[in-house]
Amino acid sequence: MSGTEQVATSYKQSQPYPLVINNKVHKTSSTFPVNAPESGSHLHDFSSASIADADAAIQASEKAYPAWKALPPNKKRDIFLKAADILQARAAELQKNMIDETGASEGWAAFDTSLAPEILRDVAGRISSIAGSIPQTSREGVSALVYKEPYGVILAIAPWNAPHILGVRSIAFPLAAGNTVILKAPEASPLTSLGIVQALHDAGLPAGVLNLIAHKPADAAAVTTHLIQHPSIKKINFTGSTNVGRIIAELAGKHLKPVLLELGGKAPAIVWEDADLDSAAMECVVGAFLHAGQICMSTERVIVHEKIAVDFEKAFKNAVTQFSPEDSPAPVLVSSAGVSKNQSLLKDAVSKGASIIHGKEPASDAGTKMHPVIVKGITKDMDLFYTESFGPTVSLMTVKSAEEALALANDTEYGLSSAVFTKDLATGLRFARGIESGAVHINGMTVHDETALPHGGTKASGYGRFGSCGLDEWVRTKTVTFKD
Repeated sequence: MSGTEQVATSYKQSQPYPLVINNKVHKTSSTFPVNAPESGSHLHDFSSASIADADAAIQASEKAYPAWKALPPNKKRDIFLKAADILQARAAELQKNMIDETGASEGWAAFDTSLAPEILRDVAGRISSIAGSIPQTSREGVSALVYKEPYGVILAIAPWNAPHILGVRSIAFPLAAGNTVILKAPEASPLTSLGIVQALHDAGLPAGVLNLIAHKPADAAAVTTHLIQHPSIKKINFTGSTNVGRIIAELAGKHLKPVLLELGGKAPAIVWEDADLDSAAMECVVGAFLHAGQICMSTERVIVHEKIAVDFEKAFKNAVTQFSPEDSPAPVLVSSAGVSKNQSLLKDAVSKGASIIHGKEPASDAGTKMHPVIVKGITKDMDLFYTESFGPTVSLMTVKSAEEALALANDTEYGLSSAVFTKDLATGLRFARGIESGAVHINGMTVHDETALPHGGTKASGYGRFGSCGLDEWVRTKTVTFKD
């Protein structure tokens, strides 16, 4: 065991797995089971927070806030860097927990665990960049200072599909800005979240600065509502479905609290007539079927110029066969509900005239497994046209003009990510200006996120930004004037 790991008693030594409040194991009166997606077998039990447990987390966060806010940037930085090293040293254990809880492939789990420490290192380097200003005022003899101050206690709600990346992202930016954080773990993967919190605490994060809660699904509405409406919670970030995001935004709005939301997507990829077809095909396949399509940025519509439609379809089929051979095991989704949703979308589309050109509808007894499916002939009267599949289903569409391609790409309530494939940068940039989304990737897949770039959506994909401008999301200005 490396020296970086010999710091704290493992929270995982306590069974059932606990909440962590004030850097201590926190016992609860009830628990909930976590089961393996593929087999359905019982993995472990996790402590389930009540309203009183949520209040304990709030109280710990409030108490820790003044000292954490005042801690010099270099000391915060050192904690982040040490936590990154610890996460990296524990990668094998973290990957196993993630695979067990979410059914992720080894490749996806390795990517997720490898990027999480890099987020911490990147944010660590930004901590000292927070700075106010001294603007010139309109009156002689009057000066002003503009401070940038943290909000206070932040509620972070992270999802299961990339639990290390999105879990670390949800807490790193607000912590770096001087806030304290309550991390509400996803019900499907709470042990994975516990590993993140353990690493930060082992790195020296002071007591109460980061608290972990989780709860049984039946208590989700009550506990989350209580947290959001509590006067000590000053801001919320949520990554997840648009339906739940709307509920959170409405509740936060009722209490006049700001929210950062990264929600669902229906990402389009435009393949233009001059594109490198083999490259575009593989990028679209990976963008559509990586992690069984369970990514908010997954490619859901591939929009192809009619001049190259036949050749691209052939390249697309070849690419998906390389990416996921038909004789290989079917990818595992986190629950059978995801398979059932895709099954329903496909049945509806086929019944109304669409055709499956690769793969097939999942069987009624498919459980949590589903092979990739490509559909064409999708029309607006089919549920699949507008509904996010959040699974391994992608639609292939044909257009005649750039105007038609943009209209089709934008004919969705979502706007998180998109892609354009063309050999002409000017063409790509023209499309980029016209697509209504938070990001456009020219000659790259729609699944793309890094801390050096702003990340977030438009329309029903949410608002606010993680990434390079993320620290500004977690400070607010205070204007101070004084007479000379």
